[in-house]
Amino acid sequence: MLSALVLIVPAFLVHVAPRFPGSLTGSLFGIAAAVLFLLLLSYSAVKRLPWVKERTKEHVSIGAVLTFHVYAGAVGALLGIIHSGHKFQSPLGIALTLSMLTVVASGFVGRYYLAHIGQDLRDQQKELGVLRTRYDSLALAAAGLKDQAVVDPNGVPLGQLLGAMSDLEFAITARETLKRTLARWVVLHIAASIVMYALLVLHIWSGIYYGLRWLG
Repeated sequence: MLSALVLIVPAFLVHVAPRFPGSLTGSLFGIAAAVLFLLLLSYSAVKRLPWVKERTKEHVSIGAVLTFHVYAGAVGALLGIIHSGHKFQSPLGIALTLSMLTVVASGFVGRYYLAHIGQDLRDQQKELGVLRTRYDSLALAAAGLKDQAVVDPNGVPLGQLLGAMSDLEFAITARETLKRTLARWVVLHIAASIVMYALLVLHIWSGIYYGLRWLG
């Protein structure tokens, strides 16, 4: 789904259909996208409103609602881009498209990429613990030796083991820094969502106010 979004966005540069957004087919795409974006709010309601959570927890899990939230957002964005007809004439439409893509991208970072980084960090920290244990054992064994090379049971010299530990510590520090930076994704996600819904309301209002061509 995200791959489809990535591939369809560059089509703005090579294809334009100015009349498509106001046509019957284009309007149906837009209506479907708007409905999906409204349904996205169900996750916020289940997560943040206790009375909604109490009434739904026996029927559906929060994980299932989150999964729906993710896929509905991706499908809604795809339908929204198709609805646009790749037309750059409306500043409101352009702003709505950009905010919509920001919501999807920040949601992807929070749902998948941060989880992937967290798993990598846990794996690297576990590996570093193993290396430190091996290093401590070798260092203790080398304390009573002079001018003799010390290697672990796998044939790795003490100096090489120390270098591997240093590289791994650097990688862990870099990933922790990246994780702390991306941890602010939720602020961007919520801010972009607020902007997107405000622009969506204006977009729907302008479509009704100026008339739908396919009704004429």
